[in-house]
Amino acid sequence: MTDWSRLSHAYGSAEDIPALLARVAAGPEPELWNDLWSALCHQGSVYPASFAALPRLAHMAGDEDRVRAVNALNLAGAIMAGAGQPHGAGDVRTRYAPEIASLLASVNRHLRTATDRTEYIDLLESMLGFEGIAGWSEELAWGLGNEEYEIPCPGCETDLFVVVGERGFFCTAEDYALSDDSVEARPLRPTRPADLEGLGRRLHDIALADGHHDVAHALTFVFGSATCPDCETDFSVADRITSPL
Repeated sequence: MTDWSRLSHAYGSAEDIPALLARVAAGPEPELWNDLWSALCHQGSVYPASFAALPRLAHMAGDEDRVRAVNALNLAGAIMAGAGQPHGAGDVRTRYAPEIASLLASVNRHLRTATDRTEYIDLLESMLGFEGIAGWSEELAWGLGNEEYEIPCPGCETDLFVVVGERGFFCTAEDYALSDDSVEARPLRPTRPADLEGLGRRLHDIALADGHHDVAHALTFVFGSATCPDCETDFSVADRITSPL
């Protein structure tokens, strides 16, 4: 039995978490999920109570209510993405191995049936969190969902926008979203699907198999290369996305 009063979350004692988990499991109110996220994964930070919630989240991830299951998977995935942080919960991957295995099975099941692009990308990122793939388990969905990554140039350290979506596939140092005129940009260079390797190849193949061809196409640019429009330095987009700042 978990003694929640001895655990902490973003706002102090975690003794309120069991009641909040029970309310989330019983009803669809989005604000309850917001409260749970805020306490257990506040701006990406995790706490001892975050991991103690994994058994309950794993149970909800098997719920017949898809909305509840997906919410549970996304929160649990974000928690596991922070497993390498100093959180005071010990070796969580060993301690919660059965729950993580259950969550991974659930996320793979829901990936196969996701029709909404945003939901699909979030679940893909959660899968990486359960698998312990550092960097991408925190960065994949934000960039693909917003159709841009913000990264520093490895040459001149200029802040760059790497755009991957409806606005095109390019790299610019200018605020293209607020500009009515053309901006100085360089086109991204995608990697041919046949030439993708490692994680890029795997994610691309999964997206294709699941029928998300637009996501697969975007991934060829995410795992492609770019040129800084300021200093003309060429660089790997994926390396810069996951590079520590």
